[in-house]
Amino acid sequence: MQGEMIMGILDNIFKPFKDTVFLKEDSNLEKQLNELKELQKSNNSLSLAKDIKLLEWGIKGEEAIAYELKCTNLGLYVLRDITISYEDLKAQIDFVVVSKGFTYLIECKNLIGNIYVDNKGEFHREYDLGGKKIREAIYSPYTQTMRHKDILKKRWLSKNSSLLTALYEKNFDNLWFKPLVVLANSKSILDIKRAPLEIRKNTIRIDQLINYIKNDLSNYDKDLLTNANNMLKIANNFLENNTNDYCSLANKYNQSILNKLKNFRKEKAKEMNVPAYYIFNDEELDKIITLKPVTIEKLKEILPPIKVKIHGNDIIKILNESK
Repeated sequence: MQGEMIMGILDNIFKPFKDTVFLKEDSNLEKQLNELKELQKSNNSLSLAKDIKLLEWGIKGEEAIAYELKCTNLGLYVLRDITISYEDLKAQIDFVVVSKGFTYLIECKNLIGNIYVDNKGEFHREYDLGGKKIREAIYSPYTQTMRHKDILKKRWLSKNSSLLTALYEKNFDNLWFKPLVVLANSKSILDIKRAPLEIRKNTIRIDQLINYIKNDLSNYDKDLLTNANNMLKIANNFLENNTNDYCSLANKYNQSILNKLKNFRKEKAKEMNVPAYYIFNDEELDKIITLKPVTIEKLKEILPPIKVKIHGNDIIKILNESK
């Protein structure tokens, strides 16, 4: 009996860690979806229906990634929907995946159509609509996940001594954290052959995810691979610092603010003799209503500098008066 206990202890010590352990598997997307579906009972706008469809696609994409990660035996700690803050900056990360080598900061995109990236690193989506081929530029998910990494780095630099950061800053960039864009629609074509090298190295389809991590582990310096205990510490650090900030998409359907901003845009466009989108376009309007910036600095995160300079004070005034 005692011999069996000793063998069991030794087995736990030396047995390779190959499981995929989810320390956080829930996501605010489900909450957002439920709120919008409840709102839809009294609001049948096309914009609301579009947001519901996008959320459903987003959830489907994240669930597909979670499934892929669960079906591997690489030894991973996974956290879904993590928000890390530094000063007034926030990094909302779809998946944090801690391996024996890199910790991956995964941005999930589940888009209809094919994705192309040009030699400038700009992302484009191409799809058919009513028999017509549509090609449009989309916000770069690679830029998004690099921004997440930059926020983590700023936070790390602020919490460690100058000596420590001088010694390990290169490790942070090259060995510790790796941004990764994963396209979750298995039917999409991903064309990145003209893209800059960094984007080609860090943008993949979902069916490439597990082999991508395997290849990284194979090529990682074996002397630098960490163990399950250290992996758990890294994962728990993310969990403990998750701010869990929640901004309901339903806020954007505050009709009063929406009408005031649309009227302001219409009047300004007429006054300046320019198209309405010169003031702010519909995508920017959605972000203003959802995020409700109350300072010029916050508004700069949504609008280009020239629009903030010309219209910023008026927009902030409308938002503050609508509280």
